[in-house]
Amino acid sequence: MSDFWKKMKRNKPFFCLAPMINVTDAAFRRIIAKYSRHGKPGGGPDVFWTEFTSADGLASERGREQVLRLLEFSPKEKPIIAQLFTADPEKMRIAARIVARLGFAGIDINMGCPDKDVVKNGAGVALIRNPKLAREIIRAAKLGITDAKKKIPVSVKTRLGYNALEYQTWLPELLAEGIDALTVHLRTKKEMSLVPAHWELARDVANVVRATDKDVVLIGNGDVESLADGGKKARESGFDGIMIGRGIFGNPWLFDRKRKDPPAVSEKIQALAEHAQLFEKILRHRHFAIMKKHFKAYVSGFDGAKELRIALMETENAQQAKTMIAGFLKTHGPTGT
Repeated sequence: MSDFWKKMKRNKPFFCLAPMINVTDAAFRRIIAKYSRHGKPGGGPDVFWTEFTSADGLASERGREQVLRLLEFSPKEKPIIAQLFTADPEKMRIAARIVARLGFAGIDINMGCPDKDVVKNGAGVALIRNPKLAREIIRAAKLGITDAKKKIPVSVKTRLGYNALEYQTWLPELLAEGIDALTVHLRTKKEMSLVPAHWELARDVANVVRATDKDVVLIGNGDVESLADGGKKARESGFDGIMIGRGIFGNPWLFDRKRKDPPAVSEKIQALAEHAQLFEKILRHRHFAIMKKHFKAYVSGFDGAKELRIALMETENAQQAKTMIAGFLKTHGPTGT
């Protein structure tokens, strides 16, 4: 096990920010780092993850520059893991060689994404049906890191199975390659996010994993809404860490262990305004419409929220959103009443 993951395991349960395409981009990660007091006692996620990133794109000289933008990060977001996906071992080797030189704490391989296009190409969750190829891809990632003359760990994020529960046979295949950490989303591909995550199976999942590799760092993912909830799930299951995805939407304060009170309405929508401005500043290559998926998350649960949200959906840039929010606060006050 790498020194990085050894350190994480000593502080269990630790908390990770999940990789979500067009959500946990550099702008949102910086907002999370700021509002969760990352780097200060009791603050911030213990580990950041990048967005889901194509190894094929990185391996292509034509597409590389654009894909590399997904992997940009600031010192405020460290430690950060780069997540890659592919069904081609050679492209994984090339991509891992590139990523290993960028200063990441590790490389994570996505073997759980259920997106139709990703699955059609044999990557993501499709690799559950092809353990031989999955293992080749892990080995290729390690070779790429060696090519770069670096020593960073390799981990995998996956699910409990494809159409059925297959973790008892699937997870040992991954562990046989000596990965440093394993994140298990406690649903199958077939279930998507349509059913509750199977935390009732988490203890058995941990037993299966420990029977193969007693030292690997084990991270649980699925339906974790708070640090208290995650801590309880970790203790009951025997998992070392917890990864939080949807729970972070509209709540960049989530990873602040010392915060007791929920943010005021004014805090939430002012954070949204700052988020929109940062998105526009550092992600100029992306359309502002991507930012709009955050509006519903930030703007809900208070008087006037629906009307403000509808108005924000009509904005075309961060300045318009900021002006709209300032007008709302002037009319409704800091509590939205």
